Amino acid sequence: MRISVVAVGKPGALAAPIRDYEERAKRYWRLEVTEVPQARGREAREVLVREAGLIRARLKPDHAVVALTRAGRSFSSVAMARWLERQTWGPARGVHFLIGGAFGLEAPLREECDLAVSLSPFTLPHDLARLVLAEQLYRAGTILRNEPYHKGAE
Repeated sequence: MRISVVAVGKPGALAAPIRDYEERAKRYWRLEVTEVPQARGREAREVLVREAGLIRARLKPDHAVVALTRAGRSFSSVAMARWLERQTWGPARGVHFLIGGAFGLEAPLREECDLAVSLSPFTLPHDLARLVLAEQLYRAGTILRNEPYHKGAE
């Protein structure tokens, strides 16, 4: 299964753990990470529109698209693993996970997505969201292969 993470900006202080979990996740998924530059502008709307354009340019039409937003659907780790597993049986050849910048993701872009997922009800800095996603992708792989990393319940 192909998994693509399209994230606004480069990681800062969390770069090392992000890269570590992304490398671990590659044991289970064909993972590709694309970083698009943070847009600059005087108003949030202007920035969101520019970043959305950069994100859309990286999306493949044969992939399901998932917006990461605090208003999205919550999954347990096991439920996320099972959802990813079901995607391998569906018509999509992969899944894009979208991580916005300082202002999040543009509303029209979120509405175009197949699913909105919440990593937390808190607003997370995009670096932290990327770290949590990378760890959960790794965890999902271990769950699906019944490996000992995941010790939690459902």
